[in-house]
Amino acid sequence: MFRHMERLYEADCHIFHLFNQKNQLLKGMRMITHAGGARFTTITTLFVCLFSNGLIQQTAFSAFLSLVFSHLIVVLIKRFLPRNRPYLVLPNAFVVENPFKDHSFPSGHTTAIFSVSFPFMIIYPSLIIPLLLLACLVGLSRIVLGLHYPSDVLAGATIGMLFGWLSLLLITSILGY
Repeated sequence: MFRHMERLYEADCHIFHLFNQKNQLLKGMRMITHAGGARFTTITTLFVCLFSNGLIQQTAFSAFLSLVFSHLIVVLIKRFLPRNRPYLVLPNAFVVENPFKDHSFPSGHTTAIFSVSFPFMIIYPSLIIPLLLLACLVGLSRIVLGLHYPSDVLAGATIGMLFGWLSLLLITSILGY
């Protein structure tokens, strides 16, 4: 079992180093990463909740619930399963200036963007490609910027989609749309 965990960590580090390089992507990744930040996701979902109606408003409310509950889970996981960020552990890891110093597992930005996007992807299939692309780019940006391992991003995406789906089920059962 320990050998399998070691191999997974080695693969995680290898994939991290493939994407974590100072290159032309850096400037765009610094901008795109904010789409998964707490400020952007919270303001955007609240704005849509307040200034829309019908199915869009209900979907936005599902997205907001998903964001809140997934954030609580991320905080708990980071507290009970602390993992140092890769730039603190791996030699030659590139990291942006003023990096986060809290724990890296799971990626909160990735969780947030997937949690708010997933309800819209389910209700509006025509949005799957642009929203999935945005969410994946946010996740990739976390690796490129040196803040997360790929497994942190994968865990964040999984948590975000799970809570997006659960919140949509909850709102659907309550409101019946």
